[in-house]
Amino acid sequence: MTEDRPESLLGGNSNAPVRIGDHVHRVGGPWTPTVHAYLRHLRSRGVDLVPEPFGFDDEGREVLAFLPGSVPAYPLPEAVWTDAFLVRAAAVLRRLHDASADFDTAGAVWQQPTREPAQVISVNDFAPYNLVVDGDRIIGVIDLDQASPGPRVRDLAHLAYRLVPLTAPENVDGRSTPPEERGRRLRLLADAYGDVAPAAILVAVGPLLDDVAEHADRAGRPDHGALYRRDAEALPTVSAAILWAAG
Repeated sequence: MTEDRPESLLGGNSNAPVRIGDHVHRVGGPWTPTVHAYLRHLRSRGVDLVPEPFGFDDEGREVLAFLPGSVPAYPLPEAVWTDAFLVRAAAVLRRLHDASADFDTAGAVWQQPTREPAQVISVNDFAPYNLVVDGDRIIGVIDLDQASPGPRVRDLAHLAYRLVPLTAPENVDGRSTPPEERGRRLRLLADAYGDVAPAAILVAVGPLLDDVAEHADRAGRPDHGALYRRDAEALPTVSAAILWAAG
């Protein structure tokens, strides 16, 4: 039997992920044991879309099950822009949130701060590039190391920002769709998740963009921080157009 050779994986930012056989080895941090407990908790509640954790290797890297499939990259494929994908993404997020509501946070160490109201464990980066897909089906959720206790609407704001989308017109990661279409997709997302008003999601996007811009700066990615700030500056105009179109 031949030894599995490490295969570098795209993405992961500073985590330097490599695949060895059926496992992914990544650089972790003080928060990794808590995130592994969170993953085990989700899987115990039937959310098998997240990778199974296997502790650490001899080099101190975290070890996770490899989830086969494709991960969307920008420019996003057409399948990711369908209504079906948006609805499925919202439903997956609801499953993650509901399953995490009773996670025991005593002694937990998180990479990101706890945000109030701490209703669930927020993924804090629930976006297409952290989903494993097969066409417009979602078959996995990865890179949950940013998770921390927080409000449900924060992740909904991130998903809406990426997939409604709520980006500035010049941001090529989004789409220059009419306000009526953005409003329709925002309502579709809210209805698919349930128990949330579209307006509440819109209100949460601004603070989210401020946070992710600061996080990008701290991570040494000022170009990303500048992009998020441009989107934040355009958000009042984008939001007003959506609300006006909705009547």
